[in-house]
Amino acid sequence: MVKRKEILTAKEVAEYLDIHPLTVHRYAREGKIPAFKIGTDWRFHKKYIEQWIKQKVSSNFDNRKQNVSILEKI
Repeated sequence: MVKRKEILTAKEVAEYLDIHPLTVHRYAREGKIPAFKIGTDWRFHKKYIEQWIKQKVSSNFDNRKQNVSILEKI
């Protein structure tokens, strides 16, 4: 039986997103990424990280569609 890890460390999130761990810490501190603290350590629920990614992808796609629409009017 393979158990899926639900709670991730900042280092694991950094590896998952292919970004620097300090960037993950900064995003967490600034509230840009869903996170919670246990003592002084940031933790991340994988489900919410995946939802956050989907939201970012959707938002970026919508912004590109808007930009194309604006350019078509010019």
